[in-house]
Amino acid sequence: MGVLFSGVLVGLWSMFVYVYYMLWLMPEKIRGRLQRQGINGPLPSFLYGNIHEMQRILSVEKDMALSRTCNGGHVAHNYASTLFPYFDRWRETYGPLFMYSTGTMQLLYVSDADLVKEISLQKSLDLGKPTYMQKERGPLFGEGILTSNGSIWAHQRKIIAPQFFMDKVKGMVDIMVESIIPLLKSWESRVDKEGGVGDIRVDEDLRSFSADVISRACFGSSYFKGKEIFLRLRALQQAMSTKSLLIGVPGLRYLPTKNNRNTWRLDREIRSLILKLVKERREESLATSEKDLLQTILEGANSDQIKPDTTDRFIVDNCKNIYFAGHETTAVAATWTLMLLALNPEWQTRARAEVLEVCGGQLPDVDMIRKMKVVTMVIQESLRLYPPAAFLSREALRDMELGGIHVPKGLKLWIPILTLHQNPDIWGPDAHEFNPERFAHGIFNACKLPHVYMPFGAGARTCVGQNFAMVELKVVLSGILGKFSFSLSPGYCHSPAFRLTVEPEHGLNLIIRRV
Repeated sequence: MGVLFSGVLVGLWSMFVYVYYMLWLMPEKIRGRLQRQGINGPLPSFLYGNIHEMQRILSVEKDMALSRTCNGGHVAHNYASTLFPYFDRWRETYGPLFMYSTGTMQLLYVSDADLVKEISLQKSLDLGKPTYMQKERGPLFGEGILTSNGSIWAHQRKIIAPQFFMDKVKGMVDIMVESIIPLLKSWESRVDKEGGVGDIRVDEDLRSFSADVISRACFGSSYFKGKEIFLRLRALQQAMSTKSLLIGVPGLRYLPTKNNRNTWRLDREIRSLILKLVKERREESLATSEKDLLQTILEGANSDQIKPDTTDRFIVDNCKNIYFAGHETTAVAATWTLMLLALNPEWQTRARAEVLEVCGGQLPDVDMIRKMKVVTMVIQESLRLYPPAAFLSREALRDMELGGIHVPKGLKLWIPILTLHQNPDIWGPDAHEFNPERFAHGIFNACKLPHVYMPFGAGARTCVGQNFAMVELKVVLSGILGKFSFSLSPGYCHSPAFRLTVEPEHGLNLIIRRV
């Protein structure tokens, strides 16, 4: 009996020591190493870090922002201070480099351009994606190409990236054009029914278009066949974005809250739907040697890199990553671009004139896409002002040195894309204004420090679908510009929201007319 009691005491003591180390000692150790290098930040509280202070600052700023933007206010593009006001306050206090905490997770905010360049040039697999993304964002991303690290990520990139090389993307243009036709016909019908002028909510239509493109180009099926997957991914994205500030609070994701139960249910349903699609594919006899992305993922799952008992997870996670990133970010980028063109009729006219000249009233082909210079400039400027991803995140998977700073293992690096994209010291005094002309001579001549332009990420982890997204954006914009003119609906409320991507909180309604 005494031996048993002693064993229980030892077990409890060991558990206490482990919890104490994980919840307090390790975070303090990381903070201490940064403080000794002159890097400071707001004082965290136990378990919650700086979350309560972030919530307090956010609630005050949100009320002020609502009154500015939804009551006839000017559409301002410098919205980073509205979405993330705590970063502005801390940057004023601690400078471009400071540490903060969400829960027990320690982060280093990096807006110093030189250090950003150093991070983007880093090729070591020891600087990877934050490990919390596989845990906290697991239902949405799992261990797919967006979140994995090391040899598994290298294997995923090796099999997936070639499917988005430019030669492959050129062969997908016809699919993109076929997908835009139903959208254009729908808008034409609605405009005609409303007497030549239609007030149309466009963001959901663009999301459906982009979903159809990724379904047909990469998975060999239409959007309608995979519609339930997209609907659930969208619901999952919204469910997970509601607790984005609470990332890092120990044990929170295990509690059977209503939001967590909803998340778990959606995760199970998405997995089941994807595996059903995979089963159908495996039962097909492919009549052609041409492989789409799904086939490549299925073959990649049989690699020695993948353990036999994780094959289904490898397939499901990578399909979820492509389904989400391949349609959500492109649809959001197209939405913001239309909003900016609606606000800037002179650029809308210039872009339309180019489309009509290049395409001659037809929908575009590969050669036409290549000739679109003004449309490209418009897209690049839109991605500068409204990049789908608000941050670039990395984690030191071992102790390392970056730009003369000793970065301890476990530290997350948080690079504010929104802030860097609108820094007047880098982009000039019109940094907060829509001016596609700055990209007239390419990205490298658009600003003083072109490495801070990162709408598709940076370095070795740059988005594999960059070429695909740019071509798809040119197809959808040229299709719309060639047939319609548009302006903002009077009821539009400019309120960018962070829901894992930056999107219009209340959608985008446009007043649309036939050209």
